[in-house]
Amino acid sequence: MDSRYEIIMFWSDEDKAFIAEVPELPGCMADGKTHQEALANAEQVIDEWIERAGELGRAVPQPRGRLAYA
Repeated sequence: MDSRYEIIMFWSDEDKAFIAEVPELPGCMADGKTHQEALANAEQVIDEWIERAGELGRAVPQPRGRLAYA
């Protein structure tokens, strides 16, 4: 697990769930009924995103840490 990527969490009224976005990995996001569940799901999806990118021969961005914008 590479949890050095920034994860942005927010509540979605539409989905009735917490959403966890990983802005450095395009399309990488997860959800959960609680903050903890959304975070755990995001960490799993990060690993899967990186693994799949490797299988496809795509570059994996290095974690930059805190973004200068949100």
